[in-house]
Amino acid sequence: MPKQSPSQTVGPFFAYALVPESYGKPGIATNLLASPATKGERIRIEGKVLDGNGAPVNDAMIEIWQANAAGRYRHPADTRADVAVDASFSGFGRTMTDANGAFAFETVKPGRVPGRGNTLQAPHIGVMVLARGMPNHAYTRIYFADEAQANGEDAVLTSIESARRGTLIARRSDANGVGVYRFDIRLQGADETVFFDA
Repeated sequence: MPKQSPSQTVGPFFAYALVPESYGKPGIATNLLASPATKGERIRIEGKVLDGNGAPVNDAMIEIWQANAAGRYRHPADTRADVAVDASFSGFGRTMTDANGAFAFETVKPGRVPGRGNTLQAPHIGVMVLARGMPNHAYTRIYFADEAQANGEDAVLTSIESARRGTLIARRSDANGVGVYRFDIRLQGADETVFFDA
């Protein structure tokens, strides 16, 4: 009987290809999305990935993608000429959790982007999680606690039952003049993060 191939599951053995920095090789993305030339408010997103028992997941990979501070994605599908592309900002980042399940990203706060029905979505960051025992990626979003009005107008966020919306809201504190947003990802359990179909 043939043995299981790596393409049949997601596991930490993909680390060399996906996050090769720990092996001394350059990767296609890091947790540093903003450079000194990037426009917008510098922020830090930090949190932990936790399993159903609240234990840290020390081999999860987190990817984020987001609009720039003006609300434009650096992607060919975003063809809006009235919103500038920031050449110093790709909007894509990737990192692994550490031994304590922690992760962090240095980025800028995204602007609002169009949603369905010609409405604006609240500032948010798209998140994808890969971890051991997960045969499929998990997708979620980070919204910001200090964007209450925009959050109340966001069709995606308001479609979630109110008792669970808080799992998508990052809380802000300030450290050395930088906004630090706390966002923990709970893969299962009573406070499970809301995940979306891809």
